[in-house]
Amino acid sequence: MIAMTMGTATGPAKLQAVTDLVNKLSDDLERISLLPKDRNDALEELKIYGRDPNYADPIFTTDGITMLLRYAFQNNSSETARAALRVIANAMLLKPETRQMFVSQGYPTQACDHLGADHWDNEFLLSRILFLSTYGTNVDLIGLIENHQLAEHIINNLERHVKILSDKQKQVLEPMEDMALGETLKLMFNVTHFCKTKVSAFTPAVCYIISLLWKQDISEGKPLEPPFGPLVNSLLNLDLQADESQLALYPKEDPNKVTSRIVELLDRGIRAYGGNDLETIVTPVISLLSKLYETAPQDVRQRLCECLLPTAEDRQAVLGQGESLPSKLLKNSTNPTAPALRDAISHLLFDLSDKDASKFVDNVGYGFASGFLFQNNVPIPESMSASLEKSDASGIQKPVNPITGQFLNTEKFANEPEMTDEEKEREAERLFVLFERFVRPATTVCVQRYIDDLSRLKKTGVIRVQNPVEKAAQEGRFEELSDDYVEELD
Repeated sequence: MIAMTMGTATGPAKLQAVTDLVNKLSDDLERISLLPKDRNDALEELKIYGRDPNYADPIFTTDGITMLLRYAFQNNSSETARAALRVIANAMLLKPETRQMFVSQGYPTQACDHLGADHWDNEFLLSRILFLSTYGTNVDLIGLIENHQLAEHIINNLERHVKILSDKQKQVLEPMEDMALGETLKLMFNVTHFCKTKVSAFTPAVCYIISLLWKQDISEGKPLEPPFGPLVNSLLNLDLQADESQLALYPKEDPNKVTSRIVELLDRGIRAYGGNDLETIVTPVISLLSKLYETAPQDVRQRLCECLLPTAEDRQAVLGQGESLPSKLLKNSTNPTAPALRDAISHLLFDLSDKDASKFVDNVGYGFASGFLFQNNVPIPESMSASLEKSDASGIQKPVNPITGQFLNTEKFANEPEMTDEEKEREAERLFVLFERFVRPATTVCVQRYIDDLSRLKKTGVIRVQNPVEKAAQEGRFEELSDDYVEELD
């Protein structure tokens, strides 16, 4: 008879195998009945079965989790403890209710105490378990920081990762090292997010995070894959205004070093990702740059403006149409499929314009600025001028189109016959009908603001147009339409 391979049973046979393993391991805790190898093999098989929760119910019960926790934290064998931790980590990922079991039995404190062990597997497993315990539980993060050195252990683990960068003797890289770093960064992000009152305890981590930005070369295809994405995220909640942070972020020998690295990650990321990845992966980089701009010295702020705002070369065409980083940012500032990214970019560009509406319009053009200004209740600047000028590549001031941001002397127009007055009138009336029927009922407030700002723009001379409704009323051509009216379109 051929023996069944470890962890291959399915359906009811799997349930019976899991039940037998849990019972055998539970009995071993009360009266040692297994050899170390047999015990570890049983835990390994339980881990394999636990990857799919179907027909594995005994693992996720209070008794099953309690048994695993005892092996993980009340066992003299580090190998057995890590085997149990792997099962626990999988269980907490797949079954959220097991996270409170871990917390209720008081094991977060023990996990914290073991987090300082100098071992990549321990760092990976304990960081992941503590990370998962921050969701949907009443874990006492303040107590873990104040009484069990959670912040110190995380910072020390980051320091160990930095030391590897300068270890010239280390020839073989351990795959688990990168995985452990990722879990440590995720844990720190969650702790600083859910426990804002203790963020200052993590300030010493800033210098290590900065050093790890040069841990490896940036990938072309996935530039924000670990460690870069987690490193960026981990900085978002920290106190970047603290003196210790400022020294790390803006070193005297090269104040632009860190921000240039972040800009490089943004440039590559905004080109490499699309769809939902663009929203979830690239948005934190934008948010970090906004935060860095707030705290940066003046020369660094100026350099960020040069990198991220449209240049003279960008203004050779309508802004947002080119391949430069500023063009990519402007294009995505109106991306309908990435609302978080869109808002983050607009806020960053507004910050780079000193939060001044006039400068914002000057920098990106009214076409890109208007939506943000309307949405954030920022009045259209009264001083907007139709004769806006910007410096070209040689430094000469040239007029630009205030709507598109393009130099006027580079604008091109299609060779199409101009519409007759009758065609213009008919088109205006058609648009008005559509507007009255579908748009105004749902957006009365926004429309009134639009009309007010339109009037203001007319006064400044930026545009010269007469509201077709106003004109029709003056000429006696306004007609009330019935609800069942249907317009025939050409």
